[in-house]
Amino acid sequence: MYTYEPEGVCAKKIAFEIENSTVKNLVFTGGCPGNLLGIGQLVEGMAVDEVISRLKGITCGRKATSCPDQLVAALEAFRAGKLRQETPAVFSAMAG
Repeated sequence: MYTYEPEGVCAKKIAFEIENSTVKNLVFTGGCPGNLLGIGQLVEGMAVDEVISRLKGITCGRKATSCPDQLVAALEAFRAGKLRQETPAVFSAMAG
């Protein structure tokens, strides 16, 4: 699971997995629940490049960005190797 802290939006965290260059298990923490659940369902199984091309540059009201645009930032950070994969707490507790 990769996590990203978005900037300039209501959501506080974006968590996702990448499997064979596709987005899996996208979860936003905070923000507009219905809209963000919908985005998660829509991009599930979609290629990373496709998500980026569809969502990049979307704004929210007068903000310069949006939760979908911040998802793009998260995916671009992933592609650039700037995000590290986190081990779920359950597995960490079992290992320690």
